[in-house]
Amino acid sequence: MDVRKIVVVVEDVDVSRSALQWSLSNLLRYGDLLTLLHVFSATKSMSKKKARMLRLQGYQLALSFKEICNSNFFNTNIEMIVTEEDREGRKIVAMVQEIGASALVVG
Repeated sequence: MDVRKIVVVVEDVDVSRSALQWSLSNLLRYGDLLTLLHVFSATKSMSKKKARMLRLQGYQLALSFKEICNSNFFNTNIEMIVTEEDREGRKIVAMVQEIGASALVVG
C-alpha cells in the first residue's frame, strides 16, 4: 500500500476541527502522512513583532490540532507547517503541490 500525503488546513474555527475529525475517521490510513497546514495573512507593512506573534499563534493552533490526532490515533505521522502569505488560497495550493499531497481537506 502506498503512503498517501494528506493536508488538512488548520484554522481557529469549529469547522476546521470537524474537517480534521472527518479526515481522521474517513481518509487516514495506517502509514499515511498527515500535514497540518496553517497559513496566516501578513502584509509588507506589518511589523516583525506582529508577524512573529501570528506565527506563534499558528504553531499553537497546529499543536492543538496535533493533540486531537494523538488522542484519536496513536503513531500518526504528523508534520506541521505554519507559513505566511498575503493571499491564503494561492499559498495553500502551492504548498499542496510542493508536498505532493493526494488529498486536501478544508473546513
